[in-house]
Amino acid sequence: MTFSIVALSPDGHYLGVATATRTLAVGAVVPAAAPRAGALATQAYTNRTFRSRVLELLRQGVAPAEVLEVLRGEDSEFDHRQLGVVDGAGRSATWTGPGCSAWAGGRHGPLYAVVGNLLTGPEVLDAMEGTYLAAATPSFPQLLVDALRAGESAGGDRRGRQSAALYVVANEAADIAPPVAVVDLRVDDHPAPVAELGRLLGVWHAEVEAEEERRGRPVVPEARTVGELRW
Repeated sequence: MTFSIVALSPDGHYLGVATATRTLAVGAVVPAAAPRAGALATQAYTNRTFRSRVLELLRQGVAPAEVLEVLRGEDSEFDHRQLGVVDGAGRSATWTGPGCSAWAGGRHGPLYAVVGNLLTGPEVLDAMEGTYLAAATPSFPQLLVDALRAGESAGGDRRGRQSAALYVVANEAADIAPPVAVVDLRVDDHPAPVAELGRLLGVWHAEVEAEEERRGRPVVPEARTVGELRW
């Protein structure tokens, strides 16, 4: 009962997930990412253990499509799961089990995957995919939130709105546990969670810029050492 985008930034420097749903605290269960490994969204009848298992397989060099086949062999309820996976090189795959609530489906291509279930229709994913591919903003976190907005505007979760989350890591940072997130924002319970997530991202931008001005140096060093990307 969720729609999500999982992506590698167009410049290859950042991995991230943005997700929204009509249940409480989506950020606590759906997204995961680790530098150099990849990112994923696990949803529908969510298997939370997929977060660590998928990242483990990606670290071993298993391609996203093959990751899904491994999970199929390990999980007897795989037909009720939905996943979007992107690895650190931009390879992607999606899975929507036949037991997921309609409408459900996925889209994927180089650098991205979008997935959703119990949606108003396929136009939700079409809008999210189109927004990502258009890349109308140089800010990767903003691009992910814009994709969520597009999906919501196209209909989103057919039950309504409640929570949203944004999680981004630097692809070339150290792969430690837990990962050092560049952006980790969650709206757990709100009548307009995607709009609120966008507002929080704006606050994050402003605070980072103010702190950099005060210090005279970057407070998000990865944004300078892996592409000079200004957020």
